[in-house]
Amino acid sequence: MANKTNKDEQIGFHKGSLSTLAKERQELIRMISITEQLMNAHVKALSDLGVDIQKEIEKAKKEKLDEKVKK
Repeated sequence: MANKTNKDEQIGFHKGSLSTLAKERQELIRMISITEQLMNAHVKALSDLGVDIQKEIEKAKKEKLDEKVKK
């Protein structure tokens, strides 16, 4: 009987953990969505101001590559 109780406790523990982790994952997804929306708003604002976003990305990649080569 003690073995059955221990097994039931372990099952409950793991089910509770999965439930908590699923809720945390949903919150992370919500946070990522908000961050993505904010980033898109800033990209649009920069585009509206005449900044070539693609050119800036390529420039940043090149600078990062140059830093790695120097190391």
